[in-house]
Amino acid sequence: MDARGTSLLLPVEIRTTDTSELHSVKVLLDSGATGSFIDRDLVCSKGMNTRTLSRNILVFNINGSHNEAGQISEVVDVVLQCKTHSKRMLLAVSRLGKQSLILGYDWLKDHNPKID
Repeated sequence: MDARGTSLLLPVEIRTTDTSELHSVKVLLDSGATGSFIDRDLVCSKGMNTRTLSRNILVFNINGSHNEAGQISEVVDVVLQCKTHSKRMLLAVSRLGKQSLILGYDWLKDHNPKID
């Protein structure tokens, strides 16, 4: 576990549900994010298959402005394993800058992990 300031980075494994490929990544836990996201560059570099959403999702910054990465139009279907917690998830594909994966409030609410 790597804590920097108010960020918490955890090592996890994600397995794609269609090809069963396993990838080890570090995720940022972010209780301020309403959903969970995967970086577009990671998806492309690992050749992960995406699903197109029937309707795009608008993305807003904390100050209410539109996010420069644009709307979310795709998801990746994975099983995420973090220690003893495992969950099948649809991760929204977006540009995340320095982060590979962000787990938001949806994951934290379901798993209520103990974090020191």
